[in-house]
Amino acid sequence: MSGTSAFPGGHPETVSAALAQLAAEGYTADFSSRASDLHCQTCGKGHTAEGAQVQKIYRFEGASDPDDQAIVLGLRCPECGAKGVLVSGYGPSTDAGEIAFILSLVDGR
Repeated sequence: MSGTSAFPGGHPETVSAALAQLAAEGYTADFSSRASDLHCQTCGKGHTAEGAQVQKIYRFEGASDPDDQAIVLGLRCPECGAKGVLVSGYGPSTDAGEIAFILSLVDGR
């Protein structure tokens, strides 16, 4: 997998490397996506794509298998200020609703 980043400071080659880099930068909380909202595991609040604060984006593409696509987002919770990550598949087998929500997060930043 090769990684691309919307931010300077290096392009991690793997999802694990991206997560390690984000953790070193203080992105230690977990976020999850549920239907049409982003859920902060720290404060338990849900946020719409418009309310989410996307600060880092890393996209990974599989070298030979489109199902290996993934996206890693570095986020800040607008409610409690926690910095954390959301990891999602991004390939053809990913749920269309999940892809639409991830795209709305990325487009909303």
